[in-house]
Formats: sequence, structure tokens, C-alpha cells
Amino acid sequence: MVHDDGTGRSLSRALAAPVRRAMDRMRSAAPTVEITDVTTGHHSGVVDCALYVDGVRQPGDWNYRDALTAARGTRDAFVWLGLKEPDAHELADIADAFDLHELPVEDAVKSHQRPKVERYGDMTFVTMRTARYIEHAELTETSEVVESGDVMMFIGEHFIITVRHGDAARLAPVRAGLNDKHDLLKQGPWAVAYAVYDLVVDILIEVASAIEEDIAIVEDSVFARQGGSGRIQRIYQLKRELMEFKRAVLPLQRPLAGLASGQLANVPAEIRRYFRDVNDHLTRTVEQVMYFDDLLNSILQARLAQVTVDQNNDMRKIAAWAGIAAFWTFVTGIYGMNLDMPEKDWKYFYPVLLALMVAISLGLYRAFRRSGWL
Repeated sequence: MVHDDGTGRSLSRALAAPVRRAMDRMRSAAPTVEITDVTTGHHSGVVDCALYVDGVRQPGDWNYRDALTAARGTRDAFVWLGLKEPDAHELADIADAFDLHELPVEDAVKSHQRPKVERYGDMTFVTMRTARYIEHAELTETSEVVESGDVMMFIGEHFIITVRHGDAARLAPVRAGLNDKHDLLKQGPWAVAYAVYDLVVDILIEVASAIEEDIAIVEDSVFARQGGSGRIQRIYQLKRELMEFKRAVLPLQRPLAGLASGQLANVPAEIRRYFRDVNDHLTRTVEQVMYFDDLLNSILQARLAQVTVDQNNDMRKIAAWAGIAAFWTFVTGIYGMNLDMPEKDWKYFYPVLLALMVAISLGLYRAFRRSGWL
């Protein structure tokens, strides 16, 4: 990550006075990036553009073309350009300035890219899915638990361009945290790439912990007496959101493992150590996600089995009450026939018959209660 232009050690310092004055004149004379694109009327996707020299962020508001010129002419310098959902026109202008390959530029305009690491000459293109947990009072059929997004990075010798889609992983904390880590930033653009990976994986860990709490709540409610069919809807909703979360976590393993194992020669050895730590965290999260998937399957099967048992219990209750009612129907059906029965002439016949029917019904009820049918 070191570019030596033959001017000596003076340029390795944080821009010597003559060079600094020349760059200040360049920045004041050159046009700056406008907030609104005059050709399209759209707001610019540029969130931040910074020049780092020897691990220190240089003061001032930099245009990315000027910053790249300064970085290429200075030892131990690179540009970090942060973008949020840029349009194709703006990204094409940035690609022209940084000499980016057209294929990854086309991918960077669109969201929902599969995590990958690809080499295009001296540049590396990195994509990853991001996820954010959404707080909710109670799961419903339409509520979302996980919001997904994308972060993409163009990494060259003197620059790193981060492109963010969605708000699942905001990079402002990364910038603020790296400003005090000069030794890490001296490693060049891959230090920023590591910090972005670390943030994304940390957020994935937080999402996994939050989903674990939701699963625990659903698990506790599975055998509750209240809730009805709504419990199945909540289980299904969690399972669907877990699948969305898996699309962010599982495909990230292979590219991150490649960065940690040194498959890319341009990644500094010191940064590979940091990537290995991030990869360890991701591996534990992957294990959690797989466990959650199995657990939700078990909970869903247990709930479906419980529904079947509840239906059988309902059928037994209906059969028990039908049996009691059948006894009354049988007795009243016999004595309701227009037949000459001698016992009907007894004056206490009907009171005794009713008392006998009630007693037999109570006996049947107690028998069904003891057997668990009622």
C-alpha cells in the first residue's frame, strides 16, 4: 500500500508545507461536489470524502478527484469516499475518476447483491448483506423483525469507496472510531475495509441475540392456554425473518474466510489478523443461526402436535356431551311413543323418572371427567 514517487521522506509526513499549500490552491480552484446533481436534480450520494496521510485524516472538505490526485502523489496516503445509494450517472463519474471496472460499478447501483470478493486488476470489489433488528411490541402477520441492506466496497492502492444501500449498517461510527486509530489506518484502505466488516458482523451478532430472545418468548408461549392460532403465525413470521437473516449471514462466510486466510495477496498481513478475529465472530453467529432454524422447526412441530391434541380433546368433549344427550333422547323417545305402559299410571312416575335421568347423567359426567374426556 506504499507508493514512492521519488520525492523522499518529506512527503511521508502529513503533507509538507509547500505541498499542502499547493493542494489548498487545488481544492479552492477546482469545482467541488454539489449536493444536487444539476443534470438530474437528484441529491448527491456522496456522504463523506476524506484524505488520510500516514493514518491521519487531513482537514478540509475534499473533492474526490482532488483527494485522489493528492493521495497518488503522496506516500502512505489514501482516499475514503463514502456513498449512500448513488444513481448510475453519479457512480459513472466516480468510476471514471477512479478507473473502476464497469461490471462492479453496475452491481453497486443495485441492492441485494450476494456477498462476494472479486478482483478486477489492481482493484478489489467487495459486497456484503447487512441486517438490522427492528424493535416491536408483538409479532403480527405483517410485522418485520429484520431489515436488510447492502454495503459494497471498491478497494484500490490509494482509495476505498464504500457504497451503502439501506440503513441497516450506518458507517458514521466507523469513521469516528478510526479517526483515533492512526496505527491501524497506516495499513491503508484495507484497514477501513476491516472496520466495515467488523461493524457489519457486530450488528449481525446483535440481531442474532435479539432473535434469540424472540424465539425464547415464542417457545414459552407454545404450551400456554391462551393465544390460539396466533402462536403459529408468530412462529412462521420468525422463521421467515430468520431466512432473511440467513441470507445475510451464511453467504458471508466464504469471502470473509478468504480475506482472513490470505487468498488476496494485497491484504496486509497485519490486517489479515484482524479479519481472522471477525471471521471467528461470524462463525459463532452462523452456528447460532443454524441452531435457531432447528429450534424453530421443533417449536413449530410441537405447536402443530399440540393443535392435533387439542382437536382430539375437543372431539372427545363433544362425544362425551353427545353421549349424555343421547341417554336423554333414548328415554324421552321411548316414553314419547303413544303406547299403553302400566308404569305411566303411577302418580310419582314422572318425578322419579326425571330424578333417575338426572342421576344417571351426573354419573356419566363424573365418569367422563375421571377419564379425561371432560
